[in-house]
Amino acid sequence: MFFVSDGTGVTVETLGHSLLSQFESFAFRPVIIPFVTSEDKARAAVARIDAEHERTGRPPLVFSSLVDDRARAIIEAAHAYTFDFFTAFLGRLEQALGIAPNRRLGRAHGAGDTGSYLRRIDAVNFALATDDGLHTDRYEEAQIILVGLSRVGKTPTSLYLALQYGVFVANYPLEEEELDSEELPPALAPWRERLFGLTIDPARLTQIRTGRRPQSDYADPVRVRRELGHCERLLRRHKVPLLDSTTISVEEIAATILHKQEMIHSLP
Repeated sequence: MFFVSDGTGVTVETLGHSLLSQFESFAFRPVIIPFVTSEDKARAAVARIDAEHERTGRPPLVFSSLVDDRARAIIEAAHAYTFDFFTAFLGRLEQALGIAPNRRLGRAHGAGDTGSYLRRIDAVNFALATDDGLHTDRYEEAQIILVGLSRVGKTPTSLYLALQYGVFVANYPLEEEELDSEELPPALAPWRERLFGLTIDPARLTQIRTGRRPQSDYADPVRVRRELGHCERLLRRHKVPLLDSTTISVEEIAATILHKQEMIHSLP
């Protein structure tokens, strides 16, 4: 399957994968062709698509999001099944709004909204500065503080929330000695309303830790189960929201956190 875009391809890839997730019995090989901003680049993309058709004997799937009508027509002439998201929705939107679209390239992920863009950059810098329990003195700036054991997904979730939504997220790893206490660590106690806990299946965490430090006490299944049990009891005792990250993506974790923290409607 090909994702063809006049921008980065992020949007069309996300939409395409969402559709294809409904066909679990198929294995797809994705190819992204970004920045198709001219007719020559569209023809070059078609050459790649047609070469795949000739190699396999089957027409590939092509998902596109091209603003330019001429480039889109070239792509649609490929020996493939083409699905263009702009033609699917733009005409109906034009009819509903009663105005013609601008048809400018690269609008979906541009930096046109300077304030929002700068906030996301600041949020990423904050997530990096406070990663893994660093600079707890800056927790007053945090909108969310992720809490959990090491390797449950706190860092990628922090960075995704920062980059995608501009949310200031810190993350704090609970250490073994902190799990035996009935109280939250001093760095977290003043900010209980901002805390959000992540947990994970013991077998999955053992697998992740083994990949990082094989044959170590850190990856011992008994220790992992004990730490997870203590962590979950501690967070529940203090009524900290808790989410199991075992089978869900970073995107789903982030959306769930924003929803449960009732932040989704107040984002800039």
